[in-house]
Amino acid sequence: MFEFLVTTSKGLDGLLLEEISQLCPNLAPKSKPGQVLFSGELEDAYRVCLWSRLANRVMVKLAEGEVNEADDVYKITDQVNWPSQFSVNDTFMVDFTGTNRSINNTQFGGLKVKDAIVDQFSTFFDERPSVSKLSPDIKIQARMWRSVLGIYIDLSGQSLHQRHYRLQAGPAPVKEHLACAMLIRSGWTKDKTKPLFDPMCGAATIAIEAAMIALNIAPGLKRDKWGFDAWKQHQADTWSELQADAEQHRLTHEENASNQVTCKIIASDIDPNMIRVAQQNIRTAGVENHVELVLQDATKAKMDDLTPGYIVSNPPYGERLSEIKQLLPVFQGWGGHLKQQFKDWRVSLLCSERSLLKELKLSAHKDYKLMNGKLECQLVNYILDERNCQIREIKPLENDFINRFKKNQIKTKKWLKSQNTNCFRMYDADLPEYNVAIDHYAGHLVVQEYAAPKDIPEHKAKRRIQDVMNSLVQVTGIDPDKIILKVREQQKGKNQYQRVAKRQEKIEVFENGAKFLVNLYDYLDTGLFLDHRITRQFVQQKSKDKDVLNLFAYTGSVSVHAALGKARSVTTVDMSNTYIDWAKENFNVNNLAGAYEFIQADCLTWLKQHNAKYDLIFIDPPSFSNSKRMDGTWDVQRDHVNLIRDALACLREEGEIIFSNNLRQFNLDQNAIENLGLTVTSLSKQTLPEDFKRNPKIHHCWSLIKK
Repeated sequence: MFEFLVTTSKGLDGLLLEEISQLCPNLAPKSKPGQVLFSGELEDAYRVCLWSRLANRVMVKLAEGEVNEADDVYKITDQVNWPSQFSVNDTFMVDFTGTNRSINNTQFGGLKVKDAIVDQFSTFFDERPSVSKLSPDIKIQARMWRSVLGIYIDLSGQSLHQRHYRLQAGPAPVKEHLACAMLIRSGWTKDKTKPLFDPMCGAATIAIEAAMIALNIAPGLKRDKWGFDAWKQHQADTWSELQADAEQHRLTHEENASNQVTCKIIASDIDPNMIRVAQQNIRTAGVENHVELVLQDATKAKMDDLTPGYIVSNPPYGERLSEIKQLLPVFQGWGGHLKQQFKDWRVSLLCSERSLLKELKLSAHKDYKLMNGKLECQLVNYILDERNCQIREIKPLENDFINRFKKNQIKTKKWLKSQNTNCFRMYDADLPEYNVAIDHYAGHLVVQEYAAPKDIPEHKAKRRIQDVMNSLVQVTGIDPDKIILKVREQQKGKNQYQRVAKRQEKIEVFENGAKFLVNLYDYLDTGLFLDHRITRQFVQQKSKDKDVLNLFAYTGSVSVHAALGKARSVTTVDMSNTYIDWAKENFNVNNLAGAYEFIQADCLTWLKQHNAKYDLIFIDPPSFSNSKRMDGTWDVQRDHVNLIRDALACLREEGEIIFSNNLRQFNLDQNAIENLGLTVTSLSKQTLPEDFKRNPKIHHCWSLIKK
């Protein structure tokens, strides 16, 4: 008689307890969170290894004891006669989980276990087995719970959820044992004559597991390596008999599938690449004759020729706010489609973001908490009965944000009559509970949500931004695909320029006679700083017949205005090749050709080595930078005087420097600047656009003229 520990994901222990009780009726198993324990024979453990659809690992206990000090780990491990467990020629590894006051580091605990094992072998054989972390012959589990340490051999080897048919997976796969739990919780496993449909199948894990259940295929049959292969107490004959019996059951069901397996299993996905992956996995699992694979959009799927059955799926649910925003209209449309096309069906959906499921506008029948890897999810069951299939009138949203945004729309409309631009700010965190900035770019909206304070729960922050996104669609009538969400945290230096997507789409906007290309998707910033709108005009008005230098030029918008202002020459300098190329594109869309130079360089180093002279120099440096292309770091508060001193060396007599930055707490060292021989005039209020007056601290601008 042995003592065994079987693990699974949290939330599945109740199901696992039922499964083991059915597989081994002679046992009296007990459950703990994520675990089932029982005493039995090796045959029982082998049967669980071979047939369990819900377990992760099956382990046999070798020793157990209380740990009050570090040496107790060694002593407990040393109670085991290790040479009777495996050979000195076998490799092994130790996985130590859990801590207490004596062992507060799992690596240290694992080292103690390893030392006790190798010391025994060294005593008996004058040699020791090797440790292998890649593919050991024996896996030893040391599990600490409070002060009790258990030492186990892992009979399963790799986790049992790995069925070895899934050669590829999608971006957010559901594990095989969790897929089985979904099928059980949905009710389909007790009613397998009904159709089963996964409309967002990804790698087809749910459909494959359903087919294996229907065909009575033991999930462990395809595995050719086990944790007990090198274990000296392994009963090879018993294992072979169980395998043969399982094989016979599989063959019987396959040969008589027409008589015994009547259920219809359908899997579909909108992505052709995922359909190819699913097809390969289905074929590898050997169930290609029992799963129908379809390329289609879940929000348009129809099953008119089938009796009502079960929809079981793991739809995409996104972990970032931007992903959730993209999914909102999908779930909204899908909910209406389910009501119209799948009346009397039962639906089970796995999701980590319950607020997305609320967009289905369905009343849940039952829900279960499950863990998909490290992600806490809920499996929610719905019954599409007459009540749930009612198409309710969607009432217009009403909230404080909508009321404020409508007022801003009216104000903006009046203000725009005196402007010549189609890109402007419409909302600037007017209400603290809706802490977003909303900018309009030629019929698109960019919503920048500033990271919520730590005292605001994550679910509330997500709910708030969903309210904003839904409200904007209603109030503006803009297509949801043209409303782009970004999360802006406090950035340093060039971090605001880091790529967040790879769509590489640019649209053309206009401003005071200039055209610009902006990218609304790929970066936190779009390529055009809207608070510089008046500043750019100011530069244009001063540029005629002058040599203009634009430092830290970004995408060259100031350079474009200087060129349109008939500057004699314009020199554009930025450290990024990407933005220098972008600046060239902005010149091209304005049909500008002339004495225009574009230089990719670290502005600080370049300026120190440069000796040309300019009439007008525009400087808009980052707040902070530690780019690898720079020597040292840059801090605008610390270093701005030195930067202006270097720029002054390139300034002609009676020339002017326009210095700007957006550090909220920035203080210009006016005395030091005046000591350089410059007259300082603040332009901050003069150049602050109407749509940025709510937040003037982000806009600082000065004119520095040689005395």
